[in-house]
Amino acid sequence: MSLAEILEPLQRPLFTVLDTPVAWTEVLGFGSGALCVWLVARQHLANWPIGIANNLFFILLFAQSGLYADAGLQIVFIALAAYGWWTWTHGGGPGTTDLPVRRTTRAEWVWLLAAGAVGTAALALLLSRATDSTVPFWDALTTALSLTATYGQCRKLVESWWLWIAADLVYVPLYAHKDLYLTSLLYVGFLALCLAGLRNWRRDLDAPATTPGRPAEVAA
Repeated sequence: MSLAEILEPLQRPLFTVLDTPVAWTEVLGFGSGALCVWLVARQHLANWPIGIANNLFFILLFAQSGLYADAGLQIVFIALAAYGWWTWTHGGGPGTTDLPVRRTTRAEWVWLLAAGAVGTAALALLLSRATDSTVPFWDALTTALSLTATYGQCRKLVESWWLWIAADLVYVPLYAHKDLYLTSLLYVGFLALCLAGLRNWRRDLDAPATTPGRPAEVAA
């Protein structure tokens, strides 16, 4: 049996929204994505394996919809998830079992913004010339924002939530434009979860220091 035959059931329509069929991949991406962001907001380590499952579902979904940068982005997300999983458990330094929340330094902002701008321009050029993408700039912009936000999430930079909020504000109309209505709705939910995550991480940042190695989820 070929890989295409194995994956075919996931690509079958499950139900219809506004005369548009919604496949299993979109439904599974919706559920795993919402759970992942909720776990990130609570600083729960399980967000990383759940996020990897979400990335796999979205690779299939975005490739089918012609969002090639977003599909490729999921592969990078898997690599970043492995990095984030490690930093959340080993990045806090000697004597700690979790990485503390902190603010983004000026130097980090400079290189994050520079990387985002260069990445957006390069990806937009690549997509416009090498693919049949109908939204090369917006696909590239959301890709760059998502990558910088994920790096910040890996390092528990509280301002990473603002980058996710910016990305989600573009994702919502972009996915609706591509008839991915359930995914567009998911990103509306992501906006609410990002605001909750920003609040929780700020509260953790402002809280008095506690015993090293405390479970991260108590911060929620």
